[in-house]
Amino acid sequence: MNLETGGLGVFLIILAMGVVTLATRWGGVFVMSFVPIGYRVRQFIHAMSGSVLVALLAPLAVTGDNAARLALFTTAVIMLTLRKPLPAIAGGVLAAALWRQFV
Repeated sequence: MNLETGGLGVFLIILAMGVVTLATRWGGVFVMSFVPIGYRVRQFIHAMSGSVLVALLAPLAVTGDNAARLALFTTAVIMLTLRKPLPAIAGGVLAAALWRQFV
């Protein structure tokens, strides 16, 4: 199936992605309404967020450029010292931007 990437085609692609996103989010809530939230399920849910984050960042650490590695390092250091995600993310973005601007 081919969609034109101009005019109405872009709108249809964005609409389809939005529908799929809503279906997966609502579907997850629907399925989880049948799962009793005990200690083990709670532990699993907490571990999943970290697992997804590592799965996204590990390839970047291996194949990314020096700006990406500096951003990851800066984010990790700020997160370990302040234990607040927003300043850590901002520091990582700033480190990557400054590296790419001046180096």
